[in-house]
Amino acid sequence: MSDRELPRQLDSLLSGVRFGQFVSVGVVGLIADTVTLVALKELVGLEPWLAGLLSIEVAILVMFAVNERWTFAGVGEPGKLLRRLVKSHAVRSVGSSMQYGIFYGLVSFTGISVVLFGSDVWYLFSKWIAVGVAMFVNYAFESLFTWRVHAE
Repeated sequence: MSDRELPRQLDSLLSGVRFGQFVSVGVVGLIADTVTLVALKELVGLEPWLAGLLSIEVAILVMFAVNERWTFAGVGEPGKLLRRLVKSHAVRSVGSSMQYGIFYGLVSFTGISVVLFGSDVWYLFSKWIAVGVAMFVNYAFESLFTWRVHAE
């Protein structure tokens, strides 16, 4: 990496507009993640740890689609959609692993209970905390490796 490349990468990450779009897409992903998590846990009866894994995948697919069309529209190699999707999964594996580890730890080891309408919803709060922490890692990695914004 050259001395000039690092400042260009940092400048690319500091785009307020792009970060705002990424956060907005993250909210859409969080909604997809939350709805999937609740449906799988409450309606299907899966354990939170398994529902949490599946809900992360749904969120990744939803956020990729929106990021591709909006946040990073016009960035990246034309005609390489599948390649970006695979790369996005690989890149997000870091943030997703961090998110899942935090989620699992909060749900499994804290002993915290938040009862709302007769149900313990601590797993939801755990999910939201974990997503918030992992968002910054995902933004940096997606920007630099999936869509390569510094190469614009």
